[in-house]
Formats: sequence, structure tokens, C-alpha cells
Amino acid sequence: MRRVVITGMGAVTPIGNNVPAFREALFAGKNGIDTITKYDVTDSKYKLAGEVKDFDAVALLGKMTARKTDPFTQYALVAAQEAMDQSGLEGTIESDRFGVCFGSGIGGIETLCTEHQNLLEKGPRRVSPQFVPKMIYNIAAGNLAIAFHANGPCTAVSTACATGATAIGEGYRTILHGYADAMLCGGSEAAINPLTIAGFGNCQALSDAEDRNAASIPFDKRRHGFVMAEGAGVMILEEYEHAVARGANIIAEVCGYGSTCDAHHVTAPDPEATYVAKAFRDALPEGTDLSRVYVNAHGTSTPLNDKTETTALKLAFTEEGAKKLHISSSKSMTGHMLGATGTVEAIAAVLALTSDTVPPTINYVEPDPELDLDYTPNKAVSTPLDVALSSNLGFGGHNAVVAFKKV
Repeated sequence: MRRVVITGMGAVTPIGNNVPAFREALFAGKNGIDTITKYDVTDSKYKLAGEVKDFDAVALLGKMTARKTDPFTQYALVAAQEAMDQSGLEGTIESDRFGVCFGSGIGGIETLCTEHQNLLEKGPRRVSPQFVPKMIYNIAAGNLAIAFHANGPCTAVSTACATGATAIGEGYRTILHGYADAMLCGGSEAAINPLTIAGFGNCQALSDAEDRNAASIPFDKRRHGFVMAEGAGVMILEEYEHAVARGANIIAEVCGYGSTCDAHHVTAPDPEATYVAKAFRDALPEGTDLSRVYVNAHGTSTPLNDKTETTALKLAFTEEGAKKLHISSSKSMTGHMLGATGTVEAIAAVLALTSDTVPPTINYVEPDPELDLDYTPNKAVSTPLDVALSSNLGFGGHNAVVAFKKV
């Protein structure tokens, strides 16, 4: 059986626009959530988000690329360049053995909103000829393949909030079964705008807190909704022997992937948690010491999600076993990055694994008696780790869990 390893990682997030900055903020418990600056929220019920900060697309990508791409593609290109630079893969692989598996929950919605406004105010002739190639959901994957000359399998996946994890898992399987020797995997999102916020808010998914330290509070009894965020995450996955042969620096190994569907409800997780639990069991290698496992939970700060994930961990590993796990939610710092969140949180899981440090769930104040596992409240914890899991649950019932181990 082929082995699959990670040789590069890249991130654009509300707490750092590259992996070193993200790592420092993650372990320090930095809160990246603040008042929305992208539009006037004076009359909005929802005032907070996890925005990417100090991101200059023109400086990073050039004027032409910035003009022809939606922000969700811009974030993807910047994160991918960081991951490719770290991997040293470019120029060392046959192009038809290098592929892309990259997705988004929503795609180019900023472009969609802008061009719809142009249509209403100025008429159809003023809709940009770049509208479709900036907006369509697959275009980040396409741009990444073009940028890095990846002529192998190129797919755009979407499993809502599980997208980033699904992309890693499906890229892992692509290499595992011999269809490619390396895959650029990840997810991106740029959906902080009045329409998206109104939509999520009206389906009662968002936190309406105005205190940034009481908004995204996973596993806390006060939790009442998630906080929208944006950004991108990328992992370069590579077949182990290929990476060794070219002298690559191997960061960690992908050692499992669980993918299931609740087939229960369009937005709510199944409270029985049967198939979330199965995804956890499918991902974790047999015989793993649970006291040396870190779980970066989906942990959205919604009443149903956090309870369902806790139930799933107990079903998957028994109540006694689940209480040995080290768990936290980095959404307490970043907010919910939708299609990007799975990859960014997988990066967080790998950083925890390789540092033997569990990042905190910040702003955890009031324990919920129904949620009684170790959620690593407020401060990072140093402890020996052998395996890290990253779990994500998406609208539509999509569940994805990826597992990593040291090499």
C-alpha cells in the first residue's frame, strides 16, 4: 500500500496570513474575530466576523491576476504558493502525476453580488465579461492547476463546511490508489458580505453577540451560533517514496480518512451522531492510544453541533475512551471559515501533532454539564501526541475526518 505524506502547507486566516503567523497565534490563543469592516453593519443584527487582515491582492498576485479573480481564488493562490514553496515540489514531478483537489462552500459570491448590482443599476451590457470565470465554484481549482502546471486529476469538491477536509481526504485516496504522485489539496472562502450574513443569520445559524470574546465560544454553555470567517488553507500531499527520493522535508503522514453522510436534515446534524462516529472510527488507526490523540473538533459554537460531536466521540471510542482525548476548537479564534475551515483546521492539527502541543479553545467560561470531555479551555497544553484528527460537519449532513501521524 502506498503511503501519503505532507510536504507543504499554506494558510491565509483571520489570525495570520501564513503558516508561521497562524501557528504563533494558534498556540497563543489569539482572537481573530472583530467588528466587520467590509461593509456598514450599523443596522445589522450581526456585527462580528473573522476577516482576513492586511491582505493586498495586487501586491501579492499582481494587478492583472487581482482584477480577474474573486477574493476566494486570491486567498487560494496565496496559500498555495506558500505550500508549494515549502514543499519544493515544483520542477521535481511529471506534470501529469500532479493533481489538484480543491473546493469552496460558496465560491465567488462577492463577484456574484457585485455583478448582480451592475445588472440592476446599469443593465446587462455592464456585466463584466469576467463575471463567470471569477464566480464559478471550480475556478479556484482551475487557477491553481494553471499556476502550478498540474495536469493530473483536477477536481473541485464541495461538502459545505466539510469541504476542506473532504479535499484532503479525496486527494489522499487519489495518491493512495496510484492516480497521482502529488496533490494540491484545500479549500477557500470569501463570503463576508451582507447577502451571505443575512442568509445564515435568517436560518438562525449565526451568533448575534457584539462582544468579540463571547461570540465564537465552542462547547461553552452560552454558545448560540457561529461567527462567519474567511480565508484559505492548502496542503501538498505526496507519495512517500516520491518525497524521499527527491529529499523533501516530510512534515507528517496522512494515516486515515472517514467520510459519511447523516442523510438526516439539510442544516442540522443528526443528534444520534451515528455516522459522525463512524467517520471518526474510519479515520483513526486501530490500536491508537487515545490519551495521545488530539482532535481539532468542528466545534462551531452552535448548540446542536457541539453536542453532536461530543456524542459522536463517545460513540466512536466509548465514553471512557473519549475522556482521554485532547480536544479543542480553533474556531474559537478564527470563526467559521466555511469551505476553508477543514484545511485550516487540518493544518492546526498537524501543527499540534508536530509540536506536542494542544491549542486552546479560547473564551471558554461556562461549562455545559452535557459536554463533559477535555476541550482544552483557554490555554495551550503540552503533552505527547502520536495522532491528530481534524473533523468537519457540513450542511447536507456531510461528515469528514482526516487523521495524521508523525513520520
